[in-house]
Amino acid sequence: MHVRTLTGGLVAACLVTLSLTGGQAVAAAPQTADAPLAARVLTYDAAGSAEFRSAVDRGAAIWNESVDAVELRPAAAGQRANIRVLADNGWPRALPTTLGNGTVYIGRQAVDQGYNTIRISAHEIGHILGLPDRKPGPCSSLMSGSTAGIACTNPYPNTAEKAEVEGNFGGALAGPAPAVRAGVIVD
Repeated sequence: MHVRTLTGGLVAACLVTLSLTGGQAVAAAPQTADAPLAARVLTYDAAGSAEFRSAVDRGAAIWNESVDAVELRPAAAGQRANIRVLADNGWPRALPTTLGNGTVYIGRQAVDQGYNTIRISAHEIGHILGLPDRKPGPCSSLMSGSTAGIACTNPYPNTAEKAEVEGNFGGALAGPAPAVRAGVIVD
């Protein structure tokens, strides 16, 4: 997981520069920016993901390795999860309700055609994290989905996709969070 801290190095450098150039240095207020940024914890329930359970867990772990502003954890017994993951015989899809909440379907139709289950899981979770499909697209883009072809097994978001999720959840590179409309995103 990335380090979730911001340093006050710039402030310190400015103070040193001021004191060396004869400027008046003033004591800086205590820095809260050195404290770790809290990730927004989202829980997922993969109990209904059948044979795709390990792929779902790996897809969540990939997002945890890739971004700081959000952390995906399995829901505890009896806990209502933000994300529900189910297996079915259709095409993979996500039904986001609000940012960070919704249902993911790991559809067997794509798996039967040869698409990678971990890529499918990470891609569909990406929709719940606020990312749209980017079709057509190269294999280096997780959100290119099926347009990258069955030979593509890359389950990792690219730099732009990571930055967008960080921004969606108020990470260090945050901008205003986008509106997420409820609906089905079919890949």
